[in-house]
Amino acid sequence: MKRHIFFDLDGVILDSMKYHARAWIEAFSQLGLSFSEEEIYLHEGAIELDTARTLFTSRGVIPTKEFFESAFRLQKRIFLERYAKLVKPYPQVPELLESLKKDGRKLALVTSSHAEILEKVFPKSLEKFFDVIVTGDKVPRRKPHPDPYLTALSHLQADKDDSLVVENAPAGIKSAKSAELFCVAIKTTLPEEHLRLADLIAEDHTHLSELLLNGSLKRGVKANCSTI
Repeated sequence: MKRHIFFDLDGVILDSMKYHARAWIEAFSQLGLSFSEEEIYLHEGAIELDTARTLFTSRGVIPTKEFFESAFRLQKRIFLERYAKLVKPYPQVPELLESLKKDGRKLALVTSSHAEILEKVFPKSLEKFFDVIVTGDKVPRRKPHPDPYLTALSHLQADKDDSLVVENAPAGIKSAKSAELFCVAIKTTLPEEHLRLADLIAEDHTHLSELLLNGSLKRGVKANCSTI
């Protein structure tokens, strides 16, 4: 059983991705672009111009830094004004976090969201469970780069072999694997075919709880690829 567990925020702790996606779709619409919800999910967490560039080039747009930053500011404003108040934790999350802490685990929250977004959506009642919180504005490079998880490892003084990441999207999984960490993906927003870089795949939060609390990592659904 892994002693240090690193959780992504959106789509793992919070049932929030549908609201982030709606805000992105509305922001892009105002800029004359149309995207599906799944396209947004596939790029979740990858909010740097270099990692999100394909979103724009697929629509025949060569984005400048100014264009991308304008889109990001617009999405953030729409999300905060219209959707932040609707965000809630997944129902099983508080009990899972409490059980892990009682079991002596060290927990980190690792998100590409900025601190100002976290302040609006993250329940104060959950903060006590986390020993470290790493936001996207506190690292040199966000997911899919390894920086967020390497930062969390450093703060916890954790051994990689004794650590585990829970993610739900390709960018987060790539970030975890680039940091040489074991990764469990949960199918909250995307089907298994998009999560195969993970070491194991959990069907839902009930399955995730079983994997993390009962020492049953070997009984998870194995992704069909080798680890990095």
